Amino acid sequence: MIGIIDYGMGNLASVYNAFKKSGAENIKITSSPEDVRLAEKIVLPGVGAFEDAMKNLEKFGLISPILDFIRSEKPFLGICLGLQLLFEKSYENGSFEGLGVLKGEVVRFDINLPVPQIGWNQVELITKKGIFDNLPENAYFYFDHSYYPIVSDSSVIAAKTVYGLEYVSAVTKDNVSAVQYHPEKSHKNGLKMIENFIAL
Repeated sequence: MIGIIDYGMGNLASVYNAFKKSGAENIKITSSPEDVRLAEKIVLPGVGAFEDAMKNLEKFGLISPILDFIRSEKPFLGICLGLQLLFEKSYENGSFEGLGVLKGEVVRFDINLPVPQIGWNQVELITKKGIFDNLPENAYFYFDHSYYPIVSDSSVIAAKTVYGLEYVSAVTKDNVSAVQYHPEKSHKNGLKMIENFIAL
């Protein structure tokens, strides 16, 4: 079973439909800690504020199951806010602790361009393995975000994007992959990336 974690923040239907379209058969939207433990693969999507997301994960009893799942070395995918939550801290409307799976902090764009960044942008792939296999050079993906991670460990950087500055738009570490963009809204390239995740 592929579990899409429902913690009250995210366009779950579009993620679910993209996985269906990409060939996933046994897929479940769930808030159950037990489902997270039993899943073969997990997707952590999310839109909204970092603080609210962490509070909701705690309220649903999902933090320990997520961390246990990641330690189990089964495939894990974070999308948008689901990427940011993996880091140690976010400075969105204050200072808030994240899941601490990856070293680094999440900060707001301080640039002379509209914030949030909404729309299509190029993604420069640093790695071509795992979910990034067989994607075109500098593929376009759909973004919608005001914050981005400052990554402390350069070995986890999977892709970079330029929007007023160059920032990390995807990471991968062992069984964990996460992207700042929305593959479920990114047409052919996004569906290919989801297919790759399903095939892991």
